[in-house]
Amino acid sequence: MEAAEFDNIEDLSAVRYQQLYKMLLDAIPCSILFINRDMRILSANRNFLEKSLRSEASTIGYRLESVFPSTILEHMDITRRIRLVFDENKPTQGQRLTYRAPGVPLRIYYYSILPFSWERQVESAMLLMEDVTEQVRLSEDFRRLERHLASIVECASDVIVSTDMDGMIVTWNAAAEKISGFSHNQVRGRYFYEFCVKEVHDEVKEVFSNIESQRNSIMAEWDLITKGGAFVPVYWVCSALKESASREVGIVAVGRDLTERRKLEMQLLQSQKLAALGVMAGGIAHEIRNPLAICSSAAQFLLEDDVIDDFRKECAEKIHVGIQRASVIIENLLRFARPTTTTEASRVDLVHIIQESIALVANQAKIQKIDLVTRFSHEQILVSGIEGLLQQVIINILLNAINAMPKGGSLVTDTEVRGNEVLVHIADTGHGISQANIDKIFDPFYTTSTVGKGTGLGLSICYSIVKHHFGSIDVESQVGEGSRFTLKLPLL
Repeated sequence: MEAAEFDNIEDLSAVRYQQLYKMLLDAIPCSILFINRDMRILSANRNFLEKSLRSEASTIGYRLESVFPSTILEHMDITRRIRLVFDENKPTQGQRLTYRAPGVPLRIYYYSILPFSWERQVESAMLLMEDVTEQVRLSEDFRRLERHLASIVECASDVIVSTDMDGMIVTWNAAAEKISGFSHNQVRGRYFYEFCVKEVHDEVKEVFSNIESQRNSIMAEWDLITKGGAFVPVYWVCSALKESASREVGIVAVGRDLTERRKLEMQLLQSQKLAALGVMAGGIAHEIRNPLAICSSAAQFLLEDDVIDDFRKECAEKIHVGIQRASVIIENLLRFARPTTTTEASRVDLVHIIQESIALVANQAKIQKIDLVTRFSHEQILVSGIEGLLQQVIINILLNAINAMPKGGSLVTDTEVRGNEVLVHIADTGHGISQANIDKIFDPFYTTSTVGKGTGLGLSICYSIVKHHFGSIDVESQVGEGSRFTLKLPLL
């Protein structure tokens, strides 16, 4: 092969390598410049030319300050850094650069300056610039959203607590600090259940340990312990905190302070008691008149002079029995009307509560020609509860049943012990509830009674009381056939 032919082959190879070199540079998604010692640009890839809206002819061979604004070069100290590459073979890594070419929106880059060496001599400096404008904007948007969400959490009136999967507190918002009295630093790293009353510790642990397997949020009422040792009733909604669609990283518990709601419920309960008294007044007044009439007659006989001793004794006994009977009725009435101050659950006999409740409505039932039937499965059924509130529930349902039978009928109350709970059934033969309305009867202020009739005591309060006793209340009804309410309460 002749020398000329060999030179041609070498020239072709060099051209091919140059084309390959240019293709590689143009394929890189970063802006790349090669710069010589005179700060002139030797090469620029396609990415740089497109981002800066420059042509290759107006870039190659020009000094750096002709391509970049001098203020940027001075502020970012790029010229000095390039000289360090040539003089000391010292690269620059990961510096931030803000650059705006004429007619181009502001762009943000991270740049590096690397030596391009041949046989241990730095021939040129390579300036690599990676456009991170969108990433920075997304990061700023994320931080803005993060601050916005944090502000919402801190400004929320509800308690918002986040924990890890073991229930150890991570965040504790301002509402939690205000209600509990504990600061975030005082609770961080401690278990959530430590700030609930001791009686629910096991329940809280169980809920938190099983929350991964729950699709929906878990709702519960757990009293929160304040720094001063007081108890605050809180309604909690607990949900798993997910990092992705399938990976849980923590638990979020949102709690609402029920203190004011409890006060309003007690006020409403008392006002409704007074309304219920009005319904019972007619029957009770009639019942009191009977013993008073007997006492009056006996007293008139005693005023006569010719009364024999045996008859005098009989009259005195009738007066005594009559007064005792009236006293019992008045005592029951006062007990029912008296505000319920006890909020602590105690051991109560449900059979006794039902019997007392039936005694209070018996006279109203007699006036309306309603037969009262009771069937108790046990002589004594013990539950944990507040006696006054449970009596309120029974009386309300009984009076609603009586109101539903203006022309008489039958009212049957029976109990059934099933497993670890007791069922109280109260069934009437009244006009019933339509299917369209049956789902609304536990809604606040919902009533189908006409003005001046009914107890005025909402079934929503009954529902709330039964829920407070960890029970449930259900109803079955057919129009024209009557209704059957079922109360379920846990046994002791």
